[in-house]
Amino acid sequence: MTTAVATGPALTAADRCDRCGAQAYLRIGLASGGELLFCAHHARQHEDKLREVATTIQDETDRLAAAPASAPLEER
Repeated sequence: MTTAVATGPALTAADRCDRCGAQAYLRIGLASGGELLFCAHHARQHEDKLREVATTIQDETDRLAAAPASAPLEER
């Protein structure tokens, strides 16, 4: 099965990992129409199984390395 990269609504701080409650950075779409949300840690931990069941994966982990707009210029 080929897994598509999703372009749904952006994940926010209100979206929490289904495993531990941390901020979610990945949304996994399922064939049943449901979805799972994961923090980067748990998505990596369960990556192989998630790729087996996912129809779409929305990965926003690149936001973890981004400097916030409020950071001093030399840190951006």
